[in-house]
Amino acid sequence: MYGALLSAAEVVKFEVLLTVDRGFEYEQNLAGRKIAILIVSAESNRLRDLLPLVPDILVALESLQPGQVPRIGE
Repeated sequence: MYGALLSAAEVVKFEVLLTVDRGFEYEQNLAGRKIAILIVSAESNRLRDLLPLVPDILVALESLQPGQVPRIGE
C-alpha cells in the first residue's frame, strides 16, 4: 500500500513523508528511496499528543537527507 504512495511522492519531488505509523520502516523496503521518512511517535495521533513534538519535528526537517528514517518522540 505505501510502496505506491512513496513512489508517487518521489515522482513529484516530495522530500519528506511524515507518518505516525510506528511500524512503517519494518513494513516497507526503503532501500534506495529518494525520500526521507520521519516517524512521529506520540501517545496517540490526536493533536494534543502531537503538538508538543512540533519543535522537534521542525528541527529534524532542517537536516533530513534522502533515505533517512529518523524517529521523533521516543
